[in-house]
Amino acid sequence: MADVLFTNVRIFDGGGETPFMGEVLVQGNRISRVVRTGQGIRSAPVAGAQHIDGAGAFLMPGMVEAHTHFSWNDQPSLESIQRMPPEEHILWCAQVARRYLDMGWTSCVGAATAKPRLDVVIRNAINDGTIVGPRYLAASQEITVPGGLGDTTAPHLPQPEFAFGAVVSGVEEMRRCVRMFCKYGVDSLKINLSGESITGMPSEMSQFTEEEIRTCVQEAKAWGKRVAAHARSTWSIKQCVRQGIEVIYHASFADEEALDLLEAHKFEHFVAPGLAWLINTCHHASAWGLTPEVTRKMGYHRELEAAIESMKGMRRRGIRILPGGDYGFAWTPHGTNAKDLEYFVKYIGMSPMEALLSATAWGGPMMKMGKEIGYIREGCLADILLIDGDPLADITILQERSRILAVMKDGEFHRAPPLRQSRTTRWAA
Repeated sequence: MADVLFTNVRIFDGGGETPFMGEVLVQGNRISRVVRTGQGIRSAPVAGAQHIDGAGAFLMPGMVEAHTHFSWNDQPSLESIQRMPPEEHILWCAQVARRYLDMGWTSCVGAATAKPRLDVVIRNAINDGTIVGPRYLAASQEITVPGGLGDTTAPHLPQPEFAFGAVVSGVEEMRRCVRMFCKYGVDSLKINLSGESITGMPSEMSQFTEEEIRTCVQEAKAWGKRVAAHARSTWSIKQCVRQGIEVIYHASFADEEALDLLEAHKFEHFVAPGLAWLINTCHHASAWGLTPEVTRKMGYHRELEAAIESMKGMRRRGIRILPGGDYGFAWTPHGTNAKDLEYFVKYIGMSPMEALLSATAWGGPMMKMGKEIGYIREGCLADILLIDGDPLADITILQERSRILAVMKDGEFHRAPPLRQSRTTRWAA
């Protein structure tokens, strides 16, 4: 692992201040020096370091995706995802993991997997170098109830192994399910506390009893695991706060009481709203039979309006909102994840600075890594992107692979910057 010195770069350090011209030295897998330059000031050269002249490019921390489904296979239904044979499915996950890193997502939080051990196997393979991918927290399947979101068993095939989710009923079945996933080695348990209109169970409906939820959380915490919830309905959002579920996915129908609860516990929870799913289901899924007329009848247009207002309220109250839009369906394909940052600016009213912080500085705690990632600061792990252009002026450039000139994870280049023909030309695409 060679030392790398980035010079002549505009540094966004994750602290929320205006970017500054400077130099960054990476030694081993950590950032060892950050120096402001300008007015003729330059830092001392570093013997033996690879020198990257950024030519004024934007240098920022690697991004964190908070709602990741590597095993979703860009298909239009849960059944199409779950029925992919396991041999092909693990290869798919490996390919998608590389795609995320390629697009600047150096860390990802698994939000559920389609088969019990897919996430665990992919995480372990990334960690031991078998495959290339971002830092990853592995999730369980979605835990559901008979007839709930994720129960795709047919009447003539009732065996739970044929279901998209892990189907439980009652406290003891919940306890056994959580223990099974902990045995497999997951980092988090995912529980479906509300419905999903496209599956026939309305988003505003809630499932599970409070006793079942409490058992899930207590058992997971006894094993040192995090709990995340699919929680669109008002009741399910409140249950997340009251029962200590740390990660809340969607949170569309947050009334004032739910917002008050979240605000009172805002440093205990993360919210990843999945706006991409709602926006694209409402407006960009006609090719799969989901015309705006159909999705309006399903209730998705009303939910999108509610989700935008809920997120605006959370932003005003300082609740942490992170990117992660349920990518991996046909109309939300993997690799387009940076659309979330555009949606945060366009629909929620975040500034580009806030959107960048949501994907960087706020991602460290989401990854359970504190301030080790998400910053360009001395001592931090070297997860670094070099960008052609200024995301603070145009947040959409992070959606273009060609504008992501380099991706470094843990001090090593996944994609090294291209060579320039001369000091006066821009970076090659």
